[in-house]
Amino acid sequence: MTAALTERTLRHRDVAVTAEDIRQALGAVLDPELDEPITDLGFVRSLEITGSPAGAVVTVHLRLPTSFCSPNFAYLMASDSKDVITALHGVAAVVVELDDHHDSDLINAGLAADAGYRGTFGYEAEDSLEELRWTFRRKAHTAAMERCLTELLRADPTLAEESVGTVRLGDLTAGRTKDALLRRRTALGLPTQPSAVVLVDHNGVPYPPDNVPMALRRARSTRISIDGNAHFCRGLLRTRYAGSGADQTDRPEGAEPADHHHLLPFTVKEIHP
Repeated sequence: MTAALTERTLRHRDVAVTAEDIRQALGAVLDPELDEPITDLGFVRSLEITGSPAGAVVTVHLRLPTSFCSPNFAYLMASDSKDVITALHGVAAVVVELDDHHDSDLINAGLAADAGYRGTFGYEAEDSLEELRWTFRRKAHTAAMERCLTELLRADPTLAEESVGTVRLGDLTAGRTKDALLRRRTALGLPTQPSAVVLVDHNGVPYPPDNVPMALRRARSTRISIDGNAHFCRGLLRTRYAGSGADQTDRPEGAEPADHHHLLPFTVKEIHP
């Protein structure tokens, strides 16, 4: 437990679920835009487990970098959080609440009633949740693809940008970057065998040689946007909630030297009890 994330467990002797179980489950919930677990971002504000003969009652509070973060994304993270905790053995009931957001009351009421996305937002709902998920899965894959190919180009200065269109998964060096790409391809149902071409569109189709440089540049733009937003949101959260930096995990992708210095003179603008 850190100074920022609070945990409280009042356990009945028959309740087996633990705070660590809850944290691990929440680690599978991603911010759809930043492509990163909400636990790494510091979005989990508190969790409480109370016991009963029927099982555990889990209450989780989430927080976001600003009060005006996209309601669609906010609902998606809160709804996914409720789903992964509900699926745990020994959990009888789950309450997930979003704090300090301009749509907190609406989102929290929808979650409590299990109203679903469209039932929560009504006519304001723009797309289905599944459509949103696929949009950001594709962006995450694009960014992961670019990271791998850029890593390859930096390792071999003689490699021409135009030639990366023929690079295959088996040509990539094993490690964090390749593992991330394989996970993204699996999420999209794309092939992951060593012979599969790395630079492909969302349907898994390789680009013609003449289109490779532009495809790589567009992918780079997507990756820079995701990495930049991820670090920016981390800073906003630390500014908004004193001590929340202790709950964040460093993100090496797109990091600048200043990102590793948590003693920068941030001023907390809001006071949250």
